[in-house]
Amino acid sequence: MPNVMELKGITKVYGEKVKTQVLFGVDLAFESGSFNAIIGQSGSGKSTLMNILGTLDYPTDGDIFINGINTKALKKNDIALLRNQNIGFIFQFHYLLPEFTALENVLMPHKISKKPITDEVLNRAHELLDFVGLSKVKNNLAVNMSGGQQQRVAIARSLINNPKIILADEPTGNLDSDSTEQVYDLLREINKQYQTTFIIITHDRKIAEKADRIIEIKDGKINLDVINTPI
Repeated sequence: MPNVMELKGITKVYGEKVKTQVLFGVDLAFESGSFNAIIGQSGSGKSTLMNILGTLDYPTDGDIFINGINTKALKKNDIALLRNQNIGFIFQFHYLLPEFTALENVLMPHKISKKPITDEVLNRAHELLDFVGLSKVKNNLAVNMSGGQQQRVAIARSLINNPKIILADEPTGNLDSDSTEQVYDLLREINKQYQTTFIIITHDRKIAEKADRIIEIKDGKINLDVINTPI
């Protein structure tokens, strides 16, 4: 399978006068349709890596390729467009807009792209909410939904622009064990049905062990990178 995202020689240094290096020459490639977990202790650099993968932060040195495009050569607005078209985000905290319905929250990334909400886009939003099991509450305000339901809305929202890559930062970290299993199963189903590439940052080894590939970050370097047989 071709690589949908690739990092080459990524370093990250924070600070001007007092410099702190967080990432040291990281090389990583992710195949299209793969399901990956990135683990590491607090301070290991995994959150910094996540932000760089999502083009939310810039490396000090190195190259990021998304669908073969080197982001280093792009202007800020072009990077934002590339991100919006290719990457969906799921966070530990769903960050739904409380004054909007589930359906309106799902449509938000498309609205940000300033494209019209066509019948096709609206139908896709309905289909995604049906897919994540929220048919009956799609018109409920976000504040009137359970934590598990809100996270399902966030998952549907991440898919509205049909991204090739989903970056998930502790997507089950704020859920109980039952909801964690349900959300994980849902992510797997999305991966299988849509061939979406998943990169999941997690401290939960039980979740990581269900991925097809486990990458461990330690002291800003790749400490482990193994193909896994999910349990």
